Amino acid sequence: MTQLFEIIARYFSYDFVVYAFIVGIMIALCSSLLGVTLVLKRYSYIGDGLSHVAFGAMAVAMVLNVTNNMLIIMPITVISAILILLGGRRKRVNGDAAIAMISVGSLAFGYLLINAFSTSTNLSGDVCSSLFGSTSILTLSTTEVWLCAVISVIVIIVFVLFYNRIFAVTFDEDFSKATGLRASAYNLLIAVIIAVIIVMAMNLVGSLLISALIIFPALSSMRILKSFKSVVLFSMILSVVCAAVGMLISILAGTPAGSTIVAADVLGFGICSAVGAIKRRNRV
Repeated sequence: MTQLFEIIARYFSYDFVVYAFIVGIMIALCSSLLGVTLVLKRYSYIGDGLSHVAFGAMAVAMVLNVTNNMLIIMPITVISAILILLGGRRKRVNGDAAIAMISVGSLAFGYLLINAFSTSTNLSGDVCSSLFGSTSILTLSTTEVWLCAVISVIVIIVFVLFYNRIFAVTFDEDFSKATGLRASAYNLLIAVIIAVIIVMAMNLVGSLLISALIIFPALSSMRILKSFKSVVLFSMILSVVCAAVGMLISILAGTPAGSTIVAADVLGFGICSAVGAIKRRNRV
């Protein structure tokens, strides 16, 4: 055990490992905030859809040789979130259909661009890293860490300030409108925040696994808790713990960071499901 702690301490003497843990915990915390809202509003798939949009935007940035790809990825992902929200409100295009169209189209378009115009000598490695976040979390610069920290603080502040309104829109949108609450504006706010979180999370788990960070902690919390506030709080704690454990195992065992974090989330879901089943059995 002492040897294990010595190994961990040695790894944490490297700046890139510390940066990875800081960013990973912040992203996990932000991702869990709106996961409960998306699950309850039956928009769980929006994270997956927007992550594919972010991949397509990243492909455009790579082809154009843009140094700071955030300048392209962030606006395109936010605009797509708005389009998905508006498309879901039209009778001709259901919410899940709008997400599916934008998701598949963006993923195919992005991969086509990378194959057609990329000058990289390791195309498969670049695509794998983008889709599964295999190495990018360990190559973060100080600027990227600070940017992630600032965005995370903004996301948390916005969620806290508008918590009551987000709660109202989540549970009864029609009643919220009847009381004078601008439900469409807060739905738009939720979509924009999710888009920002997804762009941040691409470096952690890759574009294919982002939705797991958003959905699994929320579903796990719902297995053992009932109130909205308690579910959100427990979801935040569980998400941070799973991210920390997953990254630690990834560093020690040499496994891909994104996949290991998602595996930890799946394990957390299994434990919470078992605890919830025991609680329900005891009540009977």
